[in-house]
Amino acid sequence: MADNRKKLTILHSNDLHGDFLAENVDDRLIGGVSRLSGYVNRTRGEEANTIYCIAGDMFRGSVIDSEFRGVSTIEIMNMLAPDVVTIGNHETDYGIAHLLFLEKCAKFPIINANLHIKTNNARLFKPYHIVEMDGMKILFIGILTEDIINQTRNEGVIGSFLDVHEASQEVGRICNAYHAVDIDLTVLLTHIGFEEDKALAELLDPAWGVDIIIGGHSHTFLREPVTVNNILIVQAGTGTDQIGRFDITVDTDNNCVCDYRWQSVPINADHCPRDTALEGIISYYKTQTDEKYQRMITRFKRQLTHPSRYRETELGGLFADIMKESLRMDIMLLGSGSIRNPELGPIVLLSDLAECFPYSDPIYMCHITGAQFRRMILYMLRDEALDGGHTEFYQLSDGLEVLYDRSTHSFSKFDFHQMPIEDEHIYTVGIQSYHYKNFEAMYSVSIEEISQNGKPRMVATNSQEILEEYLSKHQNLDRSVSGRLVIR
Repeated sequence: MADNRKKLTILHSNDLHGDFLAENVDDRLIGGVSRLSGYVNRTRGEEANTIYCIAGDMFRGSVIDSEFRGVSTIEIMNMLAPDVVTIGNHETDYGIAHLLFLEKCAKFPIINANLHIKTNNARLFKPYHIVEMDGMKILFIGILTEDIINQTRNEGVIGSFLDVHEASQEVGRICNAYHAVDIDLTVLLTHIGFEEDKALAELLDPAWGVDIIIGGHSHTFLREPVTVNNILIVQAGTGTDQIGRFDITVDTDNNCVCDYRWQSVPINADHCPRDTALEGIISYYKTQTDEKYQRMITRFKRQLTHPSRYRETELGGLFADIMKESLRMDIMLLGSGSIRNPELGPIVLLSDLAECFPYSDPIYMCHITGAQFRRMILYMLRDEALDGGHTEFYQLSDGLEVLYDRSTHSFSKFDFHQMPIEDEHIYTVGIQSYHYKNFEAMYSVSIEEISQNGKPRMVATNSQEILEEYLSKHQNLDRSVSGRLVIR
């Protein structure tokens, strides 16, 4: 009689963000795709049934990625050889057309169940992938929700489903379609954030047979899986410092997990050999980028920090002030998520700036009344955002003093240059292109409403170049957290 229990190892990463190189932490090299690949390859050699998957956001975050618009990342990922990948919101940063080109360069399957062409509902990607090994069939389904819509809204012919409710219905349709194939294990590869993963799991019908959700987007570090609706939910933080690992016993008669062990495995020299072939590819790209980016552009008085996207920070204040001053606007609203590193300086190379602020999008100047601006900031400070819901948050430029009381959801101070902001007064406000194109989703105020105050116009074509130009001409800059935004 055949054994109905089989061993399966699933390795998983998410939000790699071009984190290709190892970092020196306390005189030890941590992370990097060379040792990540070494660990994956070693595990494949030790465990016959091994699958490696990535839950979105391979792109953005490194000079090597941005300089070659993701082509370098795909080549490096080809060497890493994942078995299946789903796309994240940053996969679309270079445009949908370029993403479809990169998919053609990939030697691994990229899945997504919901991006489609509006005119005929044709999917842009294959929605699922079935891995067959040792007589088992493992179904992977790729899921994104409303975050991706914000990025692709300017792609007028591209559509997507909106929320976890619609996502759950799509999962049900796919699972029902493959019941006859005798799927032994069903895994959702999502890029919607940990809280949304839990909400999605709650909505899934147990009859659909989803066993595991491997997620991304919220950069969540876990000590152990969370179980919702009998579905195991995991995520592996961010970057290449660690990898998630499931060692599973699959019941192939009942098509379910009968036993498992999950751990977050650190990527270091202790148990992760180097992949020298992959290092050669990285060295090739790094040599080319070093020629352009390894030059000093400024020196800060000290290292400046950005420890959290949900509060005022030193780096956020400096960058917002540079945009405001350079473009001669009253106020700059700088997206906190645009700043990708927790610190910068004191010596700032062009490569450091490009990795810390990798976005070269245009900036628009809008005419906004004090009353509208108040509504926009109130929306930014809603409980969902402050409780870490991975919504957008903004760094405020100099001159603003905002004191917000969470208990009453109101402002006890809302001043501009020590004077209360007047409801009828019109202020010029700088907005990055991504946020401008998704104005209502970001601020809960429509672009049509603010356009009545004056037509918005593009005042800079490249925000990164503004920072580079200003910093190259100013040395020994400093900023402190000065109370521009205080939340009680």
